[in-house]
Amino acid sequence: MPQARAAREAQRAHAARVRAVAERLRQDPSRKPLALDKRTSNLFRHRQRAARQRLDLSGLNQVLGADTQAGWVDAEGMLTYEDLVAWTLPRGAMPAVVPQLKTITVGGALAGVGIEATSFRHGLVHETMSALEVLLPGGEVVHCTADNEHADLFHGFPNAYGTLGYALSARLRTLPTQPFVHVHHQRFDDPRAFFDALAAACAPLPAGVGPDFVDGVLFGPREQVLSLARFVPEAARASDYTWLDIYHESLRRREEDTLTTAGYLWRWDTDWFWCSRRFGLQHRWLRHLLGRRYLNSRTYTRWMRWNARWRATQRLDRLLGQRHESVVQDVDIPLAGAVAFSEFLRSEVGIWPVWVCPVRGSAPPRFPLYPLPAGLCVNFGFWDVVPVRAGQSPDHVNRRVEDAVLRLGGIKSLYSDAFFTREVFDRTYGMDSYERLKARYDPQGRAPHLFDKCVRGA
Repeated sequence: MPQARAAREAQRAHAARVRAVAERLRQDPSRKPLALDKRTSNLFRHRQRAARQRLDLSGLNQVLGADTQAGWVDAEGMLTYEDLVAWTLPRGAMPAVVPQLKTITVGGALAGVGIEATSFRHGLVHETMSALEVLLPGGEVVHCTADNEHADLFHGFPNAYGTLGYALSARLRTLPTQPFVHVHHQRFDDPRAFFDALAAACAPLPAGVGPDFVDGVLFGPREQVLSLARFVPEAARASDYTWLDIYHESLRRREEDTLTTAGYLWRWDTDWFWCSRRFGLQHRWLRHLLGRRYLNSRTYTRWMRWNARWRATQRLDRLLGQRHESVVQDVDIPLAGAVAFSEFLRSEVGIWPVWVCPVRGSAPPRFPLYPLPAGLCVNFGFWDVVPVRAGQSPDHVNRRVEDAVLRLGGIKSLYSDAFFTREVFDRTYGMDSYERLKARYDPQGRAPHLFDKCVRGA
């Protein structure tokens, strides 16, 4: 069969690419600390300038094969979800969880934490993998499943952020799709009513019953929108939020909407949720000027990296006599604490809008470095700058967020700056398991320690 032959050829080519990168790593004489050489990044944490060995895995960016009837796809680690979705959708399928931004890679979503509106049924991205191929820091390649001799790495790889090795390929679960997604927006003016409705929408139901996607937005203390979406086979017309119209604005004025499936999966990418407003792109004339091609997360990431390099906004703050703290956070809170956390956001953070995405944790937790609480949790995503008040430290709000998350029994993602003490970090992120993994899979310490990378910026 042509498909089987193509898959075999893809696997042979993949094996050759893997041999080449593993050999380069093994033969490197520098022994510098290891880091991944990549053109884009969705990390938002400061790193110290240091000499590192940059490992180029950019050639590992292909789909290797799939059986959408059986519900799986094999993909290389540097393949972006934009390209993976473009490959699967014409075949009537999608990865079970597609992270919100096009530039996120398969390996990045597995090494960190990936979430989206299917997570209320399917969990985080790493809970949809059934096999993982890893390049260890010493140059060895290992194949991991949940029940083979490398099951410890299979379960310990998520949230290790490359400190145990890099994903070369993975098998991910897929879901059947239809051409369109119909969205129903429900409005609330009370957080408790909003979270009650969210919980009801996420109740376990048989396949094909209930929504396929659930997420929401807190626009303020008295304005919430819950969005429930389902696949549909046809539509009279589909809304387009890739240029002049803005998706998050539609939530406040529309009760019903229909998008193409691709348009729905990337609904947040065009405006980086709503963070494009930091560049003035809420103005229609500026969107006209910039054009559809540049309205996407790839553009905004480049602008952000330029600003981080040249410190333009910091210089402007100094010129104006102002101080701001960057607050970029995604946190997972058990449902029982969701109302309390929304009140904390109102009283101590003051960033709006806030993205809300339900996610179901397994019982008992299977992934020791990101022990998501069992049952239904709520992910809160909030990203902006806040003024530093007199007498406050420049990381005051971020530290308060970390305290609130732990107090409510939750956990925060580590893609942005973290300020935990070593004791709290070890207790929260399963460092007992991590130290055993580090000793087995990186005994020479070629890659940094997770605490050093995520908290100290090594």
